[in-house]
Amino acid sequence: MTDSLILEVADFEHDVLTGIYSEETGKPQPLRFTIQVAMKPIDRYTPDTPLTESKNYMDLKFAASDALPQGVHFKLIEAVADHVCETLFLQDARIQAVTVKIVKLAIAEAGEKIGITLTRQRR
Repeated sequence: MTDSLILEVADFEHDVLTGIYSEETGKPQPLRFTIQVAMKPIDRYTPDTPLTESKNYMDLKFAASDALPQGVHFKLIEAVADHVCETLFLQDARIQAVTVKIVKLAIAEAGEKIGITLTRQRR
């Protein structure tokens, strides 16, 4: 078995123009993102391991917020997830895989979680 490193940002909320909700209202839809990034870990992490040996968690939040183009309506939330994956792959060659879970907050009626999970491997 090989070692693995998964970095995660969970339950990050951001409004995005997507789906029927945005199409009907003209307003962005609130989405809840959980993003996992798989990287190959270094051999050992010690107290003085430099920050450059990992990925900045703020980059994961950036991919699901400011990196999304303003004013663009994503018809499918799958396209939002794909954009997040591509952004992270372009940012860092060490990323081996990205998993993006998106929950549509505006359409839940009884606390259920409606959404998708997309995993992309580096090609």
